[in-house]
Order: sequence, then structure tokens, then C-alpha cells
Amino acid sequence: MDKFLFKFLSNAGAGFVYKMLRKKNITLNGKKATGKEMLSENDRIVLFFSDETIEKFSKVTNENHSPEEYIRAYHSLQGIEILYEDTDILVLNKPAGILSQKATPSDQSINEWAIGYLLANKSQAVKELNQFKPSIANRLDRNTSGIILCGKSLLGLQYLNQCTKERLADKFYRTISVGKIQEGCTIEGYLAKDEQKNKVQISATSKEENAYIKTALLPLQYNQDFTYLEIQLFTGKTHQIRAHLASIGHPLIGDAKYGIEKINQRMQTRFQLKHQLLHAHRVVFPAKFAFIHQKKFEEISSRLSEKEIVAPLPLQFQQITEALF
Repeated sequence: MDKFLFKFLSNAGAGFVYKMLRKKNITLNGKKATGKEMLSENDRIVLFFSDETIEKFSKVTNENHSPEEYIRAYHSLQGIEILYEDTDILVLNKPAGILSQKATPSDQSINEWAIGYLLANKSQAVKELNQFKPSIANRLDRNTSGIILCGKSLLGLQYLNQCTKERLADKFYRTISVGKIQEGCTIEGYLAKDEQKNKVQISATSKEENAYIKTALLPLQYNQDFTYLEIQLFTGKTHQIRAHLASIGHPLIGDAKYGIEKINQRMQTRFQLKHQLLHAHRVVFPAKFAFIHQKKFEEISSRLSEKEIVAPLPLQFQQITEALF
């Protein structure tokens, strides 16, 4: 549903679309929607907007749809690394500080960079952009680095969305948390988002608006003060890793929203760390038999079956790890 809305309201930006979904100004079949629903024939989407608002956000303009805009993003955004590419899939390593998707029409994000890259390398004919735009299939916070999955073709994007929806691909993150965690464990809880503060709360009990979350922790190195962790996500909710670790007394270093201010100040003074230290480190694609009932994915799933792709740690992350452990 969100992909459809991004195309229909092409000038609005993802932040606006999700805000309208949360406020129930956009509904699906008369009910509140998150944007993650799979659309079917005869579904009814209603937008409670004025005619002027719809015209403003859906009007096609040369600026927002010109190849030159994407090429500019490709040349201006620095440090993005291509980890894997085939005819349908593009896997990128996003540096901290770059948006996954633009929040306002004037933003540049890794999504625009990917389209610009394909245009610059003649991988995507300009005329095809009116029918299908390559798009990312997962989002990272602006200051979280690491793996971004992008569908170059419609089939590739559908494959990645299916992996995400069904939790078929295993995703692993790296971080350094405050305090000592000696043994691996799996933690569960329920997450509720405070829309005004753009912050989430974790609780042990389920309520109507709460989303179930599950996070696995594996300590790689530790001492009395810090733990270097690999984290596997079984669910993927807003700020899940950051808030979940903070809720058990082990916030991420550098995290201004959920962390410990005194420790964050020390990290900034010593390492110039100005954001949460969190990196989407690797992804393992599912075995091809996971799509036994999806014949259209047969070629892609055979190509990517059990393939592991790793995003190298940023230099700053490596330097902090070496210094602390």
C-alpha cells in the first residue's frame, strides 16, 4: 500500500504519507492502515484531503520526475558502496547521515541515488521511469549505517518485499552497548510509538496499539563497561534495537534519544561520535524452496538462495571497537 501511495502522492514524501496513515486521514477499506498491507483488486483507499492538497502532492512536475534530479543525487551523495548487483537486485552499504527515503520533496536520499546510478550506467531506460521506479525495500534510520536492499526490476522489488513481509531473510546488526552482556539471549516485548516525540516505549505486556517485537543478542566482546554485540531482528519495528536494548539497561553508545547523556558526551569527546553506533552488517537470503508456491520468483530465488552479503563496518566503528576492547 505504501508503494502505491508514494507513486500517487509522488510530491509528498514518505514522512507525510505515514503521518496521514497514523492520523487515519488515509484509510484502506474503511479501516486504519499502516501502509504495509498487500493490495488486492477492488480494495478501496480513501484520502481525507482537500482537492487542493491532492493536486499539490500528486501533480507531475518536470523537477520531481526528471532524470537530471536522480543523476544529481547520484553524484552529490558520497560514500555509498555497491555490495551486490544483478539484473533484479541492488544491495548497497549506506553511510550514516543519509536518508533511506526522502521525507520532503526537496530531500535527497539513497532511493534517489539508486535510480541515478542506474540511469548513469544505462541500466534503466528513461522512458521506463513512468511505468516503474526502482525502489528500496528496507529503511534504516538516517544515522544508522549498513545494508539497504533495492529492487531494480518490478519482480526484484516484489521478491524483496516478500522477503521482508514473511521475514524470510535473516538480518544482523552490529552495535556497542553500555554495560556487560556475557551471554547470548533473546528478548521479547511490545512496542508503542509516541507520535509527537517520535519515540517508542517498550513494555512487557500487550495492549491494543502495541506491536510485538523480538530481538536476539550475541555478545562478541565485552568488558565491565561495554559490550560489542551482533543483533538479529526477528521483527522490524521503528527504533526496535535502540529502544529494546535501552529497556533492559544496555542502551547503544551515542544514542541521544534512548542512551545515557554522560556516556554519549564521553564518546563524542573521545571519538567524535555524534549519533547512535548501529550498523546493518549482513543479510542472508532464504533458500530457494522458501518460494515453492511463488513460481515467478524461481530464477531470483535460485540465484540468491542462502547467499550472504556483508557490509564492512565503517572506519569510525572499527576505531571505537579497537579502542574500547
